[in-house]
Amino acid sequence: MRAVVFQHEEHEGVGLLGPVLEEAGFTLVNRFRAVRREDVDADLVVVMGGPMGVYEAEQHPFLHDELALLTERLANERPCLGICLGAQLLASAAGAEVFLGKNGFEVGVAPVRWTPEALKDPVLAGVRPKTVVAHWHGDTFKPVAGAALLASTDRYSQQAFRLGTSYAFQFHLELTAAELGRWFDLEAEDLGQRGRDLQELKSQLPKLKAAEAENTELLQRLARHFAEAAGR
Repeated sequence: MRAVVFQHEEHEGVGLLGPVLEEAGFTLVNRFRAVRREDVDADLVVVMGGPMGVYEAEQHPFLHDELALLTERLANERPCLGICLGAQLLASAAGAEVFLGKNGFEVGVAPVRWTPEALKDPVLAGVRPKTVVAHWHGDTFKPVAGAALLASTDRYSQQAFRLGTSYAFQFHLELTAAELGRWFDLEAEDLGQRGRDLQELKSQLPKLKAAEAENTELLQRLARHFAEAAGR
């Protein structure tokens, strides 16, 4: 099985997600800011995060190509997984508006609340009511028509959704504490300009480290779901 991964920044890789997809039988095919026509028929398409916005496709033409591919895959009920920017692209491909959030930049380690729909979701059922995850986004989107809302935070309600066999997560289940710490260091100047205290953010990392086993288990469930969807 082939899982095509669209990556937008060198340092924003698959993290914990890569090994669990390989364990489920997928071969990962990486695309960096590029789309190939054959990707529309891949067993799975994974779209990772990035600092650009869905509404900035004129400056980043590869986003047009990704949106077109996701729109076609959704129409043909082919499974996709969107993370952060990838979730926003998947929402846009499904017809929802994506925009700069009015509640500001959400960054750091904090829990998401799973919705009643998530607690009975075929992949997420049995999850604890809250899960500690990494956040790094300022954009959000309107509710996706026909989708099940799976998670929210106090700052933004649209944090995860399921649409058909596809899933989207505004947050980063795939990030380890070590990787998030590296992101903090790489983006220290930008974080400071946004009024965020680097040391305070780094003090949150042990909470993410403690959640890694739980988050890996959720990713394993997702990987098995996508493997089953590919085999139908």
